[in-house]
Amino acid sequence: MSWIDPEFPRTATPSDLVGRVLGLNPGMMTGPGTNTYLVGVKHPILIDTGAGVPGYVTLLQQYLAQRGWARPERILLTHRHRDHIGGVGDLRVRFPGLPLSKMILRDAGLPEGTRDLQNGVAVAGEGVTLIAIHTPGHASDHLCFYLPEERALFSGDLILAGSTSVIPEDDGDLAHYMASLRRVQDLDVQRIYPAHGPVIEDAQAKIQEYLDHRMMRERQILDAMGGGARTIPQMVAIIYADVPQALHAAAAMSVHAHLRKLWKEGRAREERRPDAPSLWTPV
Repeated sequence: MSWIDPEFPRTATPSDLVGRVLGLNPGMMTGPGTNTYLVGVKHPILIDTGAGVPGYVTLLQQYLAQRGWARPERILLTHRHRDHIGGVGDLRVRFPGLPLSKMILRDAGLPEGTRDLQNGVAVAGEGVTLIAIHTPGHASDHLCFYLPEERALFSGDLILAGSTSVIPEDDGDLAHYMASLRRVQDLDVQRIYPAHGPVIEDAQAKIQEYLDHRMMRERQILDAMGGGARTIPQMVAIIYADVPQALHAAAAMSVHAHLRKLWKEGRAREERRPDAPSLWTPV
């Protein structure tokens, strides 16, 4: 199945307590689009808001009516990236006074009245409890939400279905990301509701798969540098030889994230050159 799946349902009801409404923003980085989740009964909690694409609020209203649910009780945001917070303005126009919470960390220009949500805080809804779990790596402010009633995790961009998560250069950190994966691995998680792609039923297997994948990439990068100094494009050409060229820019970001981790650990060295890509060598 393609990562950008045109047949991916625009709405779904994966459980009695959870509904999913698609953000209508398919793309190379978002797959079929950003999932937004309604959690609870009658007055559900909304997790994430999509990118602000026209038609999303109408789709959300149709789904609420289908479930016999009233307006959302509040919004919780997993992190600051546009495809997760872009719909806040439209939703607040449609539902005036809708409370909004996220972890406030190095943020600027947040919607008025945004409430800070810190690690370990339990947000009670109608028939549900969502526990905020700070999981930096993809973004410094990233939160997952644990739903004990289902032993389920709303994973945001920590864990996706159908792709791996990007570690952005401006606010990402691969070491933090790996630690976050291990943090949620220690929870009693059976099911994952990712921000992109379908529900993941074997949560523990998926988390281990993500950890194994990152360790495999690290070994490949160290092997690629083993024959001498390499630039990131040279490493991408070696490691991602079977991956379409259109994805090599994202692959380069991933390689750089690994190299930054290795540099911090004292296991790789960067030689910066004027008007040329840096050369990397193992230590």
